[in-house]
Amino acid sequence: MDKLNLRRELLSARASLTPEQRRANAVNVRETLLDQPWVQMAGLVACYWSIGTEPDTHGLVFALWKHGATVILPVLREDHDLDWAVYDGPDTLAPGRLGLMEPVDTRRGVEAIRTAALVIVPALAVDRLSGVRLGRGGGSYDRALARVGPNVPTVALLHDGELIDDVPAEPHDQRVRWAISPEGLTSLM
Repeated sequence: MDKLNLRRELLSARASLTPEQRRANAVNVRETLLDQPWVQMAGLVACYWSIGTEPDTHGLVFALWKHGATVILPVLREDHDLDWAVYDGPDTLAPGRLGLMEPVDTRRGVEAIRTAALVIVPALAVDRLSGVRLGRGGGSYDRALARVGPNVPTVALLHDGELIDDVPAEPHDQRVRWAISPEGLTSLM
C-alpha cells in the first residue's frame, strides 16, 4: 500500500476510537514509558504536544516536567522545520501555526534537539522490522530526527495496531529505535 492510502486507513481507524479509549491508551502509554529507567534518567526530553486523535501526550509532558526533566516542544517554522522551546507548565503554551500549541519560551533553534537525551515523536505507524515511521507527510520530524545522535533513544507513540509489517520508505525517512502503544514497548534496534 502507498503512503497516502496507508495514512487514510490509519487516520480512519484513529477516528473510530472513543474518547474513553484514547484516554485509557494515553494512561497506559504514559505509565509504561515512565517506568523505563532510561526515561527516568533523561534530563532533557524532546516531545510534542498532541492534537486530535494522536496518542495523547499532555499528561506525559506534564509528568516528565514534574519529575524534573527539562522538556522541549516543537515550534513549527515557516519552512516546516522544527524549532524548539522549553515547556514550563501548562500555562506556558499558546496557539501557533496550524493550530498547534507551542511553548512561549525563547526559541532554541532547530539544532536544540541534538542535546536531548530522549526524543518522543508522533507517528501514524512504525515498521516493526525496520523502525521506519510514517508521519503526516510534511517531513518536519524526519528533518528533526536526522539531527539526533545515534545513541539517543527515539520513541514513536502509537495506538494499538499501528506497529505494522510494511511501512513504505523513501531515502529521507528516519527510523525510530522504540515504538510504544497500549500493547507495550517494542525495541526496534
